Amino acid sequence: MSFDTVHFRLTADEAQGTDFLAETPCYLSDVKQTTFADGSTALTGYLAGNGNIYTVSVTERRVKIIDGSLCKWHLGNNLSELDRKETQRAIENLSDRLHLPIDRADIPKLHFALNLRVCYQPNVYYNHFGALSHYSRLTQPTAIYYSQENEQFVFYDKLKEQKREGAFIPELYRNSNLLRIEQRYNNRVSTRLGCKVVGSMLYDEHFFNMLLYRWRDTYSAIKKINDVTPNFNAMTTKKDLYKMGVLSLIERAGGTNEMLSQIVEAQQMGILTKKQAFDLREVVNEAGKIDENIIVPNEAIVELDEKVKRAVKFFNR
Repeated sequence: MSFDTVHFRLTADEAQGTDFLAETPCYLSDVKQTTFADGSTALTGYLAGNGNIYTVSVTERRVKIIDGSLCKWHLGNNLSELDRKETQRAIENLSDRLHLPIDRADIPKLHFALNLRVCYQPNVYYNHFGALSHYSRLTQPTAIYYSQENEQFVFYDKLKEQKREGAFIPELYRNSNLLRIEQRYNNRVSTRLGCKVVGSMLYDEHFFNMLLYRWRDTYSAIKKINDVTPNFNAMTTKKDLYKMGVLSLIERAGGTNEMLSQIVEAQQMGILTKKQAFDLREVVNEAGKIDENIIVPNEAIVELDEKVKRAVKFFNR
């Protein structure tokens, strides 16, 4: 697991009387000044790291560190893992470079992710991710997004992203399939997580594990669209055959999410009544409660479930 995009906001109260405008720009490059209509001033510059640049915005009352990846800034890439210990070193490095207590800074944006080496190309797994309650689902050629207000859960092909950006790919990952699973808290992080989040919490064991479990639980809550290969040894009743028929239709329609969307559309067009649409949705949802005895589980999802489980066990220490 690794922290990727992380933004920081430090107020004058937390900086123990540091004169931001007089001191902080001294440690930045290419500093530019902006004067606002009320006469206040902001200075903006850049803080280079090992492989990434943070933008630093400074006013009299606060410093914002934005538009950068903590993992890239500290390690030079975001294929490597920025675990708790490395996160602490990264924040200490930021503090030393800016002469500020970044461990006390608020975290307004936070991305938490894992790169998984998998057996198949990432788009094979996308085909088996269905609906996620309270999230909207968007499929792209190389990624799949689940979004709600201020938060996203994203699957994407990490190596394709690296190649597109012209980034260096270590020998370890070449000719591999690398699926990245990323939980993005894009705004109001403290509200989303139910507690005030500051820099030092990123390397706190309890907080790290809480993020790890949220990441796991969000993944687990996604309805998996299984291959509907019948297991005739276990299929013994008409009800079993009926369920298999419905599941086959759902698969042909593109999965549960797509089937439910088609039912909604048919209702809106007046093809189905409200009652008919409700009944069909019930059938679809009931069929989705797959009896493992009458189908053969999809090996791609079995693999991914196991690797997620192992990752949580490995990082929970």
